[in-house]
Amino acid sequence: MTQDTPLSPDPSPGAGTYEGEAGRPRLTTQEAAERLGVKPETVYAYVSRGQLTSRRTPGARGSTFDAAEVDALSRRTGRRDPQPSATGELVFRTGITLIQPDRYFYRGVDAAELARRHSYEEVAEWIWTGELHPGVRFRAAEDSLAAARRTAAALPVHSSSTDRLRAAVAAAAATDPLRFDLSPDGVLSCARGLLPALVGALPALGGALPALAGGAPPNAGNGDLDSRDGGSPTSRSLASQLWPRLCTAPADPASLTVLDAALGLLADHDLAASTLAARVAASTHAHPYAVVSAGLGALEGPLHGAASGAAHRMLSEAVGRGDVAPVVADHLRAGRRVPGLGHRLYTGEDPRATVLFALLEEVPRAAPALAAARAVVATTARHTPLHANVDLALAVLSVACGMPAEAGETVFAVSRTAGWIAHAMEEYTERPLRLRPSGRYTGPRPPQPLPTNR
Repeated sequence: MTQDTPLSPDPSPGAGTYEGEAGRPRLTTQEAAERLGVKPETVYAYVSRGQLTSRRTPGARGSTFDAAEVDALSRRTGRRDPQPSATGELVFRTGITLIQPDRYFYRGVDAAELARRHSYEEVAEWIWTGELHPGVRFRAAEDSLAAARRTAAALPVHSSSTDRLRAAVAAAAATDPLRFDLSPDGVLSCARGLLPALVGALPALGGALPALAGGAPPNAGNGDLDSRDGGSPTSRSLASQLWPRLCTAPADPASLTVLDAALGLLADHDLAASTLAARVAASTHAHPYAVVSAGLGALEGPLHGAASGAAHRMLSEAVGRGDVAPVVADHLRAGRRVPGLGHRLYTGEDPRATVLFALLEEVPRAAPALAAARAVVATTARHTPLHANVDLALAVLSVACGMPAEAGETVFAVSRTAGWIAHAMEEYTERPLRLRPSGRYTGPRPPQPLPTNR
């Protein structure tokens, strides 16, 4: 991945449905309502009171509104609460990730190309700040890293990597007296130190950190060789630090590139369940460590971050048996969905999987697992037209490199920390405690008699 490609927003996800004079974007009534956090009827009430100006655009249906005027009214009224969409789901305004049927964007830039060309740290900085910082590296404070390592190491041997990450976050928070500084600079400082502390708290597989292929030890500090810039001396990338926590074999440059790209691709994906949990925590003005803890709690569910483990086990069995057909048949016979297939937000193949599959082509030892993954897709297509998702691509990497089944979940958790921080920074600018839905009570009708001892 190169670091010399300028970033420019893709024109396809531009703001506004129509363009008015001088290219100023105009919004539909529904878009204006969502931006203001009100119902469409309230938008017309604003028009009748002279607070908004509407006009019809030739060839379009309904009224349109100047986006700048809508934003100005939003600032004056302070109405920024999420409102239900037409499907009944909450809708948040966010400037981080846009998902379309066949691709997704980080701050207007094609996320797949960004992760293909730039390191995870550069992708994280882009998500946080909208600025590119070539060659950026993160470093943990010594006391934070030491506390995270001690706490994670104190857990039972059978503890999962997510268990250790949750413990490490809590320990790192306890060492940071500035954790309640929710200013952008304060949050960014926390994020840049927390990510390497999380990785550093994970134990090295086999008890030691093996050397990178080519002779450079991955824990050699600032003199380490980073495959991303042709082997020139740099400080260590997060991908190179994470590798020995996932695999006992040395990291060849092509495999390390796949891992780094996976981290960048998974950094954010709009309002996934764990990100919603993180935003709820941030709405209480919880500090960034608590926000990440909330995200980790939701991520561990088998239908979210842990989904890659099921794909790993299926693919590992298919490679071992030398035939995917009976493995797929076993899943369908048992009434289980075939893991690693389908995504409700994409009509075709998950663009994250597309990038990883292409990079895995350059990893010779991945050939059997990659062939098995493609056979799974082809075999299942006879039953139902599902496409590969990122869990299947992560499984190819983990199976090919002899990683444990939970490796994909670990990659997911470390990577998505950047997205949770970005969403926390957005939520800190909103009205506090706005994410308070009302329950629809379905219990016994009151008043009920007091319970008695029996």
